[in-house]
Amino acid sequence: MRVIQKFFVASMLMWAIPIAILYAFNHNMLPGASNLSPYSGTLVSGFLAVISVNVIIAFYIYLAMREPADKHEPDPKFVAEAKASINQPTGDAQQSSQAVKKEQ
Repeated sequence: MRVIQKFFVASMLMWAIPIAILYAFNHNMLPGASNLSPYSGTLVSGFLAVISVNVIIAFYIYLAMREPADKHEPDPKFVAEAKASINQPTGDAQQSSQAVKKEQ
């Protein structure tokens, strides 16, 4: 359940922080933002918003890599069904192999 919570928090931050950065630049809430030309302010705020999303993604990946691997066990029923479906021949595979044999 903690994985879902981390994903939800990261998703909310990826949405909220770039908007907060853009809002702060457009309303001169950051020091030095009022000294920039409108063109420069737009570029700087856009770059910072994009960088903030990338930082959040990197942090989320870091947290995901720290999750213990032995904690997550696959469902045995799902694994058994997957193995059975791999071992079961399909009709298309048999037909294509028969067509290859006929050509030889």
